[in-house]
Amino acid sequence: MALDPTKHADWEIAEEAETRMKTVYQLAEELGLEKEELLPHGHYVAKVDFNKVLKRVEKKPDGKFIDVTAITPTPLGEGKSTTTMGLVQGLGKRDKRVIGAIRQPSGGPTMNIKGSAAGGGLSQCIPLTPFSLGLTGDINAIMNAHNLAMVALTSRVQHEFNYNDEELAKRNLKRLNIDTDRIELKWIIDFCAQALRKIIIGIGSRMDGFMMESGFAIAVSSEIMAILSVAKDLKDMRERIGKMVVAYDKKGSPITTTDLEVAGAMTAWMIEAINPNLMQTIEGQPVFVHAGPFANIAIGQSSIIADRLGLKLGDYHVTESGFGADIGFEKFWNLKCRYSGQLPNAAVIVTTVRAMKCHGGAPIPVPGRPLDPAYKEENVGWVEKGTENLIHHINTVKKAGINPVVCINNFHTDTDAEIKAIRRLAEKAGARVALSQHWLKGGEGALELADAVIDACNQPNNFKFLYDLSAPLKTRIELIAKEVYGADGVDYTSEALTKIKILDNDPDISKMGTCMVKTHLSITDNPQLKGAPRGWRLRIRDILTFKGAGFVVPMAGDIKLMPGTSSDPAFRRVDVDVNTGKVKGVF
Repeated sequence: MALDPTKHADWEIAEEAETRMKTVYQLAEELGLEKEELLPHGHYVAKVDFNKVLKRVEKKPDGKFIDVTAITPTPLGEGKSTTTMGLVQGLGKRDKRVIGAIRQPSGGPTMNIKGSAAGGGLSQCIPLTPFSLGLTGDINAIMNAHNLAMVALTSRVQHEFNYNDEELAKRNLKRLNIDTDRIELKWIIDFCAQALRKIIIGIGSRMDGFMMESGFAIAVSSEIMAILSVAKDLKDMRERIGKMVVAYDKKGSPITTTDLEVAGAMTAWMIEAINPNLMQTIEGQPVFVHAGPFANIAIGQSSIIADRLGLKLGDYHVTESGFGADIGFEKFWNLKCRYSGQLPNAAVIVTTVRAMKCHGGAPIPVPGRPLDPAYKEENVGWVEKGTENLIHHINTVKKAGINPVVCINNFHTDTDAEIKAIRRLAEKAGARVALSQHWLKGGEGALELADAVIDACNQPNNFKFLYDLSAPLKTRIELIAKEVYGADGVDYTSEALTKIKILDNDPDISKMGTCMVKTHLSITDNPQLKGAPRGWRLRIRDILTFKGAGFVVPMAGDIKLMPGTSSDPAFRRVDVDVNTGKVKGVF
């Protein structure tokens, strides 16, 4: 008997469920995997040799494809990962052969305030501790590969500064004339460490490096993480890593990892990481965990490889996109689907009464502080006003030509009148609506959601991209701003305009998608603006270029690639039972 989520923490529920979970050998047998295709990491986690599997099943038709997205969340989150697990479990209860795909959590939010993104209550991905603390080492491999590029770059800068051309030639080095004011990469670490955002390196003698400004970003913002998310195979990954731009020379020409002769070694760190990780829901359905980019500062999707496996091995495959439909779904729609060729049958938009109240005028929740009493009292007016945000996201999904399903993730404080208000307004906007109690009841609580998704998948779609890659960069940015965010237009800093002019003359631009960087806490670029604001303009302050991943990255608003750790981080409550070795307190 599963523990009661109203009385037990998520880690306690996961720990109890792990006493009954299937081994990876059972999961592999149920998936139809052959022995040599499974690469176990212990008894309950494994990697899957995707290349062998896909070659064997390449002629098998794809299953139904469902993306899970959300409304603009409160700072507490609205249970999108929980809903993803709940939907997988609900479809399982309907005797569907179903597989899920979610992202690997970063150590930054896991040890800070957001948690590990394993789901919650009776809808979780287990085993929880390996999932939350490094899994099979993919993020560690990304950090090593990325930081190796920084080692190659900074050592070359030092050598070029210390030696003349003749001395460089003796060391079999060609002068690259690196402009130290135009270095594109930072170092990465998988924690939220605001003290490392800006640093000075190379302090000391000439043997200690070249002194210059540098800094750290969080690991999941690395271009290599984006490459892991979109790469189709090892050959594609190697080519993409070789195209990464690390700096520019003094004439303004890009310097790549290939120029630094480090791309091959970087790929060597990634040969195991390219294989997806196999785990399971609390109820035993298979889940692929692969890649972990945030959606506000990166592409925000689990890997194309994981989806290809799920679609070939299951009749239904449920994947998750980060944050709201303005961010994660937009990138799923215009980036992931474009690169993979895999088109969805339905999209689930997760909402809560709590979020509708927040968007309707209730005080904004603050993580780590008690929830304002207003959230426990009925207020249909706030809910109706906040539903403007939900309808905005429904319309975004409809613009992609995809059937939207609204999932009301049910909390015990929700009232019938509040739920009816959401249902009425969402259905009027053209969405199917399902109330789901998966957090409390697992798959049994998600049957209404599962039925709505099955029905949506059986209806025809009219999928279309928002923009053509042939469109100028400013046109793409302005389409996203107006059609997805609801902005009146776009303003650019002089720095952004200069970079756009350069990119417009770059022949590679027509092969690259547009990956926006924007706050997840508002449809706008101002995290304090809730609901569906009108009469505002998006401000683009900078443009980054990820040539390996195939992205142009416009930066909107004041958002950091290295988050900060709060005054009350989660690591204060994580500990180890020294008698059993079990970790407690992870959520």
